[in-house]
Amino acid sequence: MIQDIQPKCYHNEYIPRPIREGDVVFVFRGREVLLREENDCLTFPGDMEVQEKELQYLFSIDDRAFYLGREEVPGYTFQPMRLLRRCTPQDLCFAGMTAWHLYNWYAGHRFCGRCGKPLHHHENLRALACDCGNLVFPVIAPAVIVAVTNGDKLLVTRYAGREFKGLALIAGFCEIGERAEDTVRREVMEEAGLRVKNLRYFDSQPWGYASNLLLGYFCELEGSDEIHFDQEELSSAVWVSREELEPVEENLLSLTGTMIETFRLGKE
Repeated sequence: MIQDIQPKCYHNEYIPRPIREGDVVFVFRGREVLLREENDCLTFPGDMEVQEKELQYLFSIDDRAFYLGREEVPGYTFQPMRLLRRCTPQDLCFAGMTAWHLYNWYAGHRFCGRCGKPLHHHENLRALACDCGNLVFPVIAPAVIVAVTNGDKLLVTRYAGREFKGLALIAGFCEIGERAEDTVRREVMEEAGLRVKNLRYFDSQPWGYASNLLLGYFCELEGSDEIHFDQEELSSAVWVSREELEPVEENLLSLTGTMIETFRLGKE
């Protein structure tokens, strides 16, 4: 999946340092990212090209640091965020997604929610601080991805009104005071009108595109297999057999794709 960058190591400790050769700067605008595409290879601004003085340190992968910038850089253009999935090596894709997560957090937390004063970055923590004593840490929204099985069939969906048109699984955010397992049951009922049993945790994934921590579950149908899907959330929801599923063609970057492929191969 997108976070599987071994043997490289992701360091999320907040230990800022000046930018140096080989480091990368991400600049976002809306849902676009500043990049350059040459010979089907994506590159991002580096230390020798960026004139901006107040870069925001984000994190490091091995000895390579990543920063958040605000200014455009000559020779680079803003392109859709979805192009990040084409980045190679994969750790650059993961870095871009995580940088986007932090970009949205910084943009959405300029002022203290307790007293209204401007926030400033804490010296030693990845947190925003206020003179009133309030500390604001990065927002991470837990959500579930659910693979509902019925013998050799899998419940697959397609989203309604979203840019992504590929196969999906039942998904939804955890609510306040709710266990992830209860979220699974509720979301399957709300989106497909089905009951499930034998819940089994599969894996997790940080998904910075939506500030998520995704929790993947497999479960089995309980009772009727008649689907009544939420037409505001989904454009379709159908049972598909293993034989009908096609191999996932996304280098298994997403938890959803990994779970669909796991079922297709008979590993779950």
